[in-house]
Amino acid sequence: MCRERFEMPDGDFLDVDFAYEPIREDDDRPFVLLAHGLEGSSGSGYAVELYRHLRRRGIAAAGLNFRSCGGEMNRLPRFYHSGETGDLRWLLGRLRERLGRRPLGAIGVSLGGNVLLKLLGESGESARELLDAAVAISVPFDLSAGSDFLERPGGSIYVNHLLKSLRQKVVAKRPQLPDRVDVAGALAARTFREFDDAATAPLHGFADAEDYYRRSSCGRFLDGIRVPTLLLHSADDPFVPAQAIPRETARDNAALTVVLTSRGGHIGFIAGDNPLRPLLWAEDEASRFLEHELGVRGAV
Repeated sequence: MCRERFEMPDGDFLDVDFAYEPIREDDDRPFVLLAHGLEGSSGSGYAVELYRHLRRRGIAAAGLNFRSCGGEMNRLPRFYHSGETGDLRWLLGRLRERLGRRPLGAIGVSLGGNVLLKLLGESGESARELLDAAVAISVPFDLSAGSDFLERPGGSIYVNHLLKSLRQKVVAKRPQLPDRVDVAGALAARTFREFDDAATAPLHGFADAEDYYRRSSCGRFLDGIRVPTLLLHSADDPFVPAQAIPRETARDNAALTVVLTSRGGHIGFIAGDNPLRPLLWAEDEASRFLEHELGVRGAV
């Protein structure tokens, strides 16, 4: 991969990793930007597989690393979060300028999918100036319900792993954090709600975790989406209860293509009979949808 650092207007930066090669002036292939999940990166396993599937269908790709996720801590006293659409909007604008008439799509996975869908929904028709098509995989449509759902027996395996990484970032950034952040509370957090109450919410201008969840959950923005978008989700996703999936809202929007499976877990969707050579169903469906919507003329 080839990394490029984008310097942002607020003095921070975003690192973007271009899969296989950077943008070239003589390349007319469609281009897709991937937004990763919580504490993931452009190099997460699902991201790498998506780049491969897209390339086979004649689509160039790159992966955004949210602030603090690219291997180097970001500069400002803040992080990224599920409702932060400004960074993605800004980056897509820069890419659109450089790509000219080349079709531009995006894939959001988990938290990245929430950010992408919220951006599309709050932008309405104007989102067409940024993107031609989008895919969202395993999205936590209702952050409050998802946070509570992960507190059930069995959910702690996911929470503990992710909170360990988040706590390490709080420690690394402690000298920068403003007084309003409860550093001790963040480091002692054992649930997402406790961590978001102590750190995420106050650091990013929310009253508390519930205010953050309410204002950031993408489910309430789905009816505003006007860009052709594929939603891939499983009813057994451990990050969100099945009853919190906004089925009717999604299916009432003609811009949305909804594929809801009974099994697939969170960013799983493994198919096939050979466990040594599994079929990556979501990656294939995402790349196929984008191939169709972006008008790919032929694979490389």
